[in-house]
Amino acid sequence: MVLDDLGSSLRGTMDTLRGKSRIDEEDVEEVVKEIQRSLLSADVDVSLVMELSDSIETRALEEEPAAGTTARDQILKIVYEEMVDLIGDSTELPLEEQTIMLAGLQGSGKTTSAAKMAWWFSKKGLRAAVIQTDTFRPGAYDQAKQMCERAEVDFYGDPDCDDPVQIARDGLEATEDADVRIVDTAGRHALEDDLIAEIEDIDDVVEPDRSLLVLDAAIGQGAKDQAQEFETAIGIDGVVITKLDGTAKGGGALTAVNETDSSIAFLGTGETVQDIERFEPDGFISRLLGMGDLKQLSERVERAMEETQDEEDWDPEDMMEGEFTLEDMRNQMRAMDKMGPLDQVMDMIPGLGGGLMDQLPDDAMDVTQDRMRRFEILMDSMTDDELRDPSVIGAERKRRIARGAGVDEERLDELLEQFQMMKRTMEQFQGMGDGDMQRMMKKMQQQGGGGGGGLGGMGPFGD
Repeated sequence: MVLDDLGSSLRGTMDTLRGKSRIDEEDVEEVVKEIQRSLLSADVDVSLVMELSDSIETRALEEEPAAGTTARDQILKIVYEEMVDLIGDSTELPLEEQTIMLAGLQGSGKTTSAAKMAWWFSKKGLRAAVIQTDTFRPGAYDQAKQMCERAEVDFYGDPDCDDPVQIARDGLEATEDADVRIVDTAGRHALEDDLIAEIEDIDDVVEPDRSLLVLDAAIGQGAKDQAQEFETAIGIDGVVITKLDGTAKGGGALTAVNETDSSIAFLGTGETVQDIERFEPDGFISRLLGMGDLKQLSERVERAMEETQDEEDWDPEDMMEGEFTLEDMRNQMRAMDKMGPLDQVMDMIPGLGGGLMDQLPDDAMDVTQDRMRRFEILMDSMTDDELRDPSVIGAERKRRIARGAGVDEERLDELLEQFQMMKRTMEQFQGMGDGDMQRMMKKMQQQGGGGGGGLGGMGPFGD
């Protein structure tokens, strides 16, 4: 994920302080230099880097750590608080009637972001619509229409009209019943005068409640000029950072937030309409530093469970009360798949993201996802009776199932072994009261800063 290099570098810097109860001026200077190097390598603007590092150095030298706090935890706390303060609050987006206009260069991900945002608002119970005004880019209308169909939200565009201002005007009228209207504008390969003039004209017609600048995470230092131009033209209320599933450095996009004196509204984390997160600065920085993000994790779990229930007619509470079956395991795996890439999910779990992820091979998460797909193919080759009661699977049935799935019988043994492990885990959870669950979650949070733990007991993660 984007900014992984920054997160890994920052965590490595923190780890140099392990075992120290107090730090001296030389330690602080070395840590600050490493933080500067990490941020500059991530394309964060030099002036911001100096401002941040100065604040960290001052606090590290002047503040007395709380009793029992290690030097590493004290610096980690200061870095966390200063980075959250640098990014600022999340863009205000009340769940009520509003019109949002998107601006940005061609290729920044505006059209995809419009559909994703509309989907996000629809999941909050609001009727959302996208108005496509881009007449410059071939295929913009078709792409927007298809994305909105996938998001199951209203859409307006006119492929026969070449006047984007008129399309905006007609679109507002056609979508007047929507609670939230998102206006997608045209981009260009560069900040050309006609682009700025066009978006100013659309802005006059739409009179948006909020204007959001959409930035590709890979933009680098060019974000500064782009942010200034759009801020001058229409005023920017927030930033949407896209393509955070790539390998871009991402610091330029963070710079743009500061340049427009705004904040971040959303993060685009993948290619599907569901791959969007409402930006929460504390959770974002917490993940970056390897401390997890239970709030975002719980939202993903809840959404995935709801979608799996709708599709499979399955209630996850049933497996907490009755016999855990292969059907439950398959539905649980499908729900996990809906939560997004495993590396993103792992980053949200305190004690499992951050430092632990840094120690895994680059393809570790791909391997586990391949493993889950193999398991599902095997379960698709089973009868309903076998899924409900795996104990009936003898030698003859094993040969049939493996042959039907096109794999060796050893893979089936692997699945059944994993099933037994998950079954034992579920039996431990059965009968657990709310107080026990809360104590377990609190323990997970306490482990957030220290890494540790393994993947073997986490369902089908281990390999």
